[in-house]
Amino acid sequence: MAFNLTSRLLTHRLKSCRVAFSTVSSSGRLSVEHDRHNRRFTVTPGSGAGVHECAVLHYSFIGNKEVDLMSTFVPDTFRGQGVAALLSQAAMDFVAEENLKARISCWYIKKYIEENPQQQYKDLVIT
Repeated sequence: MAFNLTSRLLTHRLKSCRVAFSTVSSSGRLSVEHDRHNRRFTVTPGSGAGVHECAVLHYSFIGNKEVDLMSTFVPDTFRGQGVAALLSQAAMDFVAEENLKARISCWYIKKYIEENPQQQYKDLVIT
């Protein structure tokens, strides 16, 4: 019984480490998953999609309370559907919620912040 309780607590803890954001696109519902262990946000377009069909935003910690939002990649099959913007929003929301500062290395995320001039995002960016 102790193992079962420990297993449930661990499962709950692992689930609580993932953050999901979602939106509806022309092709259906898309959701962003935050994989803290691998320091990335991902969107998978639907059931049966392989890892190579996954959109991803990578980040790394560059200081105690600083992250570098390094890159985004969206496969050709679902470009133009707002997936990169969804990934960027999720990453910036994470930065805000965790009270971090962000260095923006990715050209797309820079563009996203310029096109969505929310002061809370701009205040989080390391210039």
